Amino acid sequence: MKGTVMVVGAGQMGSGIAQVAAQAGREVVLVDVGQDRLEWGRKNIASSLARLVKRGSLGEDAARDVTSRIRYATDVGEGRGAALAVEAIVEALDPKRALLSKLDETLGDEAVLASNTSTLPITELGSAVRRPERVIGMHFMNPPPVMALVEVVRGLRTSDETFQAVWAEAEAYGKTPVAVNDRAGFVSNRVLMPMINEAIYCLMEGVATAEAIDTVMRLGMSHPIGPLALADLIGLDTTLAILEILHEDLGEDKYRPCPLLRTYVRAGYLGRKSGRGFYDYARTVS
Repeated sequence: MKGTVMVVGAGQMGSGIAQVAAQAGREVVLVDVGQDRLEWGRKNIASSLARLVKRGSLGEDAARDVTSRIRYATDVGEGRGAALAVEAIVEALDPKRALLSKLDETLGDEAVLASNTSTLPITELGSAVRRPERVIGMHFMNPPPVMALVEVVRGLRTSDETFQAVWAEAEAYGKTPVAVNDRAGFVSNRVLMPMINEAIYCLMEGVATAEAIDTVMRLGMSHPIGPLALADLIGLDTTLAILEILHEDLGEDKYRPCPLLRTYVRAGYLGRKSGRGFYDYARTVS
């Protein structure tokens, strides 16, 4: 797939996707509604690239080239002519449908509209546009510059051409694409979220401390990060939203969000991005 890539949403996922695309040599437009959010995304990309340089995974000149390929904008019109648009906004159906509809009106008829949704149905997202055959799920793992997997999810009306183009694009980014059917949570979150939810129940019921629960899963199950620390990385509000969607769509109690998770989100304990989740990140800042 040749041409500019537009990423909408400059948060953890969107800025990471923009970086990955730019590292693959694509010209990128990163769009968000406010300059403060764009500045956060810019800093996140700069920090990520600096870590790669420090580890020797990327040269300083190459990092500067990546930075130069990313433009920042507050209007999706700045990405007019893009071959691929990836939405990475809030995990909610109505805002995503509204955005995809706007992208459909703004971009050319040949543009692919991809959603980074982690659980919402691609078929329903595609019904918001004139060309549902050009809509597809392109679900990156968090953080995108580090994680190798991309779930490629085709809706009922997604064309073979769109699927093949996005599959090739994921490979061009150095990722491993996996074909997944359009079911709630796909594979990743359908398996992951019940584990995280059960870990939260263990914490709520006093089975063990957060540190102990995560240590059991890291050392006993060879997970690179414990489920509670992972929930903090994902964002507890996002974790709650995914579980609610899974519970509503699949109707099974194993997806019912733990009450402690709801309490933390109501308290504003959202994980790393707020400085407090199951762990207190403010105390670790020097």
